Amino acid sequence: MTKNTPIDLNSFLEAAERGHHEDGEYLQALREIAVDVWPVIEQSPRYRDWRVIERLMAPDRIISFKVNWTRDDGSIALNRGWRVQHSDVLGPYKGGLRFHGDVHESELKFLALEQTFKNALTPLTLGGAKGGADFDPRGCSEQEIMRFCQAFMTRLAPHIGARTDIPAGDINVGTREIGYLFGQYRRMSNAFEGALTGKGTGWGGSPVREAATGHGLVHFAALAARAVGKEMEGHSVIVSGSGNVASHAAECLIAQGAKVKTLSGRAGTLIWKDGADHAAILSLREARAAGERDLSRLAGEVGASWHDGLSAFEVDGDIAMPCATQNELDEADARRLAETGCWMVAEGSNMASTAQAQKFLREAEGLVYAPSKAANAGGVAVSGFEMARNARFSALNPSALDDELRNVMSHIFEQCCEAAPREGDYAAGANIAAFHRLAEAMIAQGVG
Repeated sequence: MTKNTPIDLNSFLEAAERGHHEDGEYLQALREIAVDVWPVIEQSPRYRDWRVIERLMAPDRIISFKVNWTRDDGSIALNRGWRVQHSDVLGPYKGGLRFHGDVHESELKFLALEQTFKNALTPLTLGGAKGGADFDPRGCSEQEIMRFCQAFMTRLAPHIGARTDIPAGDINVGTREIGYLFGQYRRMSNAFEGALTGKGTGWGGSPVREAATGHGLVHFAALAARAVGKEMEGHSVIVSGSGNVASHAAECLIAQGAKVKTLSGRAGTLIWKDGADHAAILSLREARAAGERDLSRLAGEVGASWHDGLSAFEVDGDIAMPCATQNELDEADARRLAETGCWMVAEGSNMASTAQAQKFLREAEGLVYAPSKAANAGGVAVSGFEMARNARFSALNPSALDDELRNVMSHIFEQCCEAAPREGDYAAGANIAAFHRLAEAMIAQGVG
């Protein structure tokens, strides 16, 4: 192979800025990965000669389409849909779909890149992708949500399949939406196959899929705590968000004897002075499933106090678990947490911390930082189990699945530890371990 002219980190980042100058979130994720893996590239001429990082940092393709559907009153609604297929070098594309009014291409590009690295940390053979639409389901009827899902899948179906690309749920895409999406795919393809995960348990889904990301987050955090001689039991935890990841993380924390002090929404935060109990978390989850998103109206029912306009990160706690959305924790939040005695930040949401916050968290003495691409990989792990069982048409055992989930999170933790350039740097360890696996596969499969 002809040797390529060596490129330095700054030149690479400058080129990325020129090529993706409008994609702030994508550039943030790309910079964070590149800085961590660059020493590996400098020590590995093969990776430089094969231009691994340049090839890996650009998505394979971005599929963009319009979604036209009909509202209950007969009017026609218009939305945009996307599927970013980032890399299939380790297996078929895999990643969630999110429906939200703020969804845009840059967000999905960064999520697909993060998903590629996250999936590479697992022992599973999965590529990385992400997709969604700028559809806001709030205020929509059941029939409108069904019609939108069917219209969305009509456009997406030609680009997915059980061995090509397997979408899953994400923000505002739960079991109900996956059902509508899968039903349309099944009718169009004339095939009942594992082309989506997150299905209902009675027709191919996993019985622990909804809980997997939150439970996996707590499993990873517990391993990181033990590495510094601590346990989750007895420690207070502030959890942001109130959706699927947040509520199941809270549930698992309570089971491990931790004290869950908060859940939050856009308008404020619920605080439990003495910690939430299982009944409170279950009530919130049931209310959310029924369409109730106003946490302030539920405070009394679940034994909490409501604090309008308050961020969860303004509450004191030993451990913080951001589980709402990307870039929700900024540098001021990170500094405040450290100053008030927080000794761990474990991310449940993708890229939960801003670049400045992440820099502080990684450098702060005595603070454990568990990055999302490692800590929140439980969901995709169980999706992988669902895919395998769909292919075999076999049943899913909940207790066995939980054991498998723990094994995957332990595997990821070990990968991060082994690849970390210094003890406890799980962020660099995650990026480097995933990069090695992706790079070796790319070289082995040749250029094309």
